[in-house]
Amino acid sequence: MYKDVKYLVAGDSAIIMEFGNEISEEINARIRSTIDKIDAAKIDGIVELVPTYRSITINYNPIKIKYDELIKKLKTFEEFDSDATEGKVKIIEIPTIYGGEYGPDIEFVAENAGLSQEEVIKIHTGTDYLVYMLGFAPGFTYLGGMDERIATPRLKTPRLKIPGGSVGIAGAQTGMYPSESPGGWQLIGRTPLKLYDEKNDPPVFINAGDYIRYVQIDEKEFNRIKSLVDQGGYKVSIKEVDRGELNG
Repeated sequence: MYKDVKYLVAGDSAIIMEFGNEISEEINARIRSTIDKIDAAKIDGIVELVPTYRSITINYNPIKIKYDELIKKLKTFEEFDSDATEGKVKIIEIPTIYGGEYGPDIEFVAENAGLSQEEVIKIHTGTDYLVYMLGFAPGFTYLGGMDERIATPRLKTPRLKIPGGSVGIAGAQTGMYPSESPGGWQLIGRTPLKLYDEKNDPPVFINAGDYIRYVQIDEKEFNRIKSLVDQGGYKVSIKEVDRGELNG
């Protein structure tokens, strides 16, 4: 993490606040704390705040607020609240079926790691993953904390069509495809949940700063949950717990 926040110009209507040059929970906590402060200040002229692994992009209207004025205001939010890394956190349980047609690459992931498929599943479900940011596609989660034992290179040739809800691994990261799209991640499973639904407000129920906990299910349970989701009758399990209760 940088000692001092860096401010970078991004065109004529955006500023980047850069907090470091690595992926870390401390930097992520500082980013979330800063966003909360900026949101609470309700600065006229700020259009959107976009968090990444190590920075915040502030899109603004230069007619309503000038660059120098905005920088001056942003600097007042630099002080980090140490309690941002304490207290309650939100865990979202993602029911997931592993292997078979739902996770066609799990065999390769297991072979690459020198493990059995059952061991891969146990490792993958044994960690609670911090949502660092959303990107690539609406609702696509970039998660941190995956066990390096199951890290696997991306596919050499990306697939043209991946079903929505697919759970994959790419390098040392794991994540989920919120809707059908191309992609090059190794697919190990699938969730019956709708991770992105334009009919809902908001359309995505996962946010940066949440934690994801994968829960293994069988095909019967997958079909049961999918049917409830399609009917609008399934309630996603979202809990608030102390940080000490996190797995991994």
